[in-house]
Amino acid sequence: MRAVFGLVLVLGVALAGGAVMMARNYIADYQQALEQERATREKVVPTADVYVATGPLRYGEQLTKDSVRKVRWPQNAIPEGAFTELESLIPDDPDKSRVVLRAMEKDEAILAVKVTKPGQGAGLTSQLERGMRAFAIRVDVASGVSGFLRPGDRVDVYWTGSISDTVVGARGEVTRLIESGVQLIAVDQTTSEDVESTTIARTVTVSVRPEQVAALAQAQTTGRLSLALVGIEDDDAIVDPIEVDQRALLGLEDEVPAPITQKPEVCTIRTRRGSEVVDIPIPCTN
Repeated sequence: MRAVFGLVLVLGVALAGGAVMMARNYIADYQQALEQERATREKVVPTADVYVATGPLRYGEQLTKDSVRKVRWPQNAIPEGAFTELESLIPDDPDKSRVVLRAMEKDEAILAVKVTKPGQGAGLTSQLERGMRAFAIRVDVASGVSGFLRPGDRVDVYWTGSISDTVVGARGEVTRLIESGVQLIAVDQTTSEDVESTTIARTVTVSVRPEQVAALAQAQTTGRLSLALVGIEDDDAIVDPIEVDQRALLGLEDEVPAPITQKPEVCTIRTRRGSEVVDIPIPCTN
């Protein structure tokens, strides 16, 4: 009887120990899962609603509710000009709809710079910022960078013509940089940046200030204009004026005019000796 009692006691202690171990393991697993959940919660990035394109959008297309959709976007990485409300992107009034200005691909964020303002068309006026004017420049295969110009590019404008110097006289033809980093808003009649083929433009339209319009008009009337394409990463940091004439091109020194020597002043008095008139030099009093 005592043996049976002892066996039951040992069995009970073993079961109790096993239960304690199971409880400790359960509590440890629960605490570990709780810590992992807390760590995962800390890594979650706050998001906000941003509207993106449901499919490819091309220049001139009208934005509709079917062409955009709402996605969750990290709040600290929302692009500038993105739309977070459908009412601001697509007004209820159909007369105030927006039009695509720049091509967008599927799931690309809709930005304010890529669409027109409500009710505005996709013409040149939508490309002009406040205070800017559109000015057309005649170009050809040489002056137009061989057809590689696209709307949105930036160019330097050079003027070539004949000028005269008041000191050395005529200098022949001179080429001078007159405008730097001017933005193109149209090539011929194309304002879209989605140009796939290379074409030789006859005119380009630039966005400039009113005073630049006057300078370009004067330059185009009095000489020839040439364009130089500016790189994307160029900062337009041109400080010194650029001018090249024929003598500088050939490495010739400028002609220095000979100094003008003044002849000494001679004072005379005229007298008559019989029938002969004689000039007699005398000291100048003045």
